Amino acid sequence: MARILCLCVLLLEIRGLSISIGGRKWMALVFYTQLSNMVTALSALLLIVLGQLPWITVLRYLSTCMLVMTFFVTTCVLIPMGGDPQKLLWSGNGLYHHVLCPILSTLSYIFAERHVGGAVIWLPVLVTLVYGIIMLCLNALRKVDGPYPFFRVHNQSAFMTVLWVVVLMAVMAVIAALVCFCAA
Repeated sequence: MARILCLCVLLLEIRGLSISIGGRKWMALVFYTQLSNMVTALSALLLIVLGQLPWITVLRYLSTCMLVMTFFVTTCVLIPMGGDPQKLLWSGNGLYHHVLCPILSTLSYIFAERHVGGAVIWLPVLVTLVYGIIMLCLNALRKVDGPYPFFRVHNQSAFMTVLWVVVLMAVMAVIAALVCFCAA
């Protein structure tokens, strides 16, 4: 069952990535959404081909947590900050990357796949923190604008930047714990 669900996830990922990467090329890598969906596509492909090896299980856990974070930020941060729900959730790559892939991948991981133990609960937080620090630095150096409002360090106070980091890392820690323990 896990292989079938991961095949569905992979097909959805391919469709979503084909929409989003075409115009952005390498700039797609600045988006957490794109990175989380690329990790998911890779982890689904590996599970399909190689099965549920322990390191693939860890990669599936990481990608699932990242997709849940993507869904959370889209629905609870970007849309309330003025993002267009039609564009972010129901059309283009948003339909795939913000809705279908996060939901299906999470259901697959929780109900059909092997699960990680609590020892790797820190991994999604660490990966997200590294991404965030890189993006904050690139924004501070004016190499990148955003791509999310909370990274625009020149448009907010240092306190707000730190607050965003703390809140988003706390959210990811909760997501990592929920995915880990809901799957237990």
